[in-house]
Amino acid sequence: MTSSLTPRTSLVLLVLAAVLCAAPLILPIKGEFGGTDDAASKAIEASHPGYVRWTKPFWTPPSPEIESLLFALEAAIGAGILGYALGRRHGSRRRDDADR
Repeated sequence: MTSSLTPRTSLVLLVLAAVLCAAPLILPIKGEFGGTDDAASKAIEASHPGYVRWTKPFWTPPSPEIESLLFALEAAIGAGILGYALGRRHGSRRRDDADR
């Protein structure tokens, strides 16, 4: 299977990707970084001020750093599984095309 991208199209896509990566660093937009857990907690507290949780976590990480580590590890494992699946699919398509 041959690539249908011309060198010009590849260059345009590369420049577009670079602009998308650089834009948040260059633009003077200030924002507060927060997770969905914080946003959900605030929304629940605003709509039901006396809400009490009816479940408890079975384990709480000892520090925020450990929590971030576990989150990054989960993301890395997911990316590895996705990459493996896409690679297998790509490889099987190449074999099918070679057999024809």
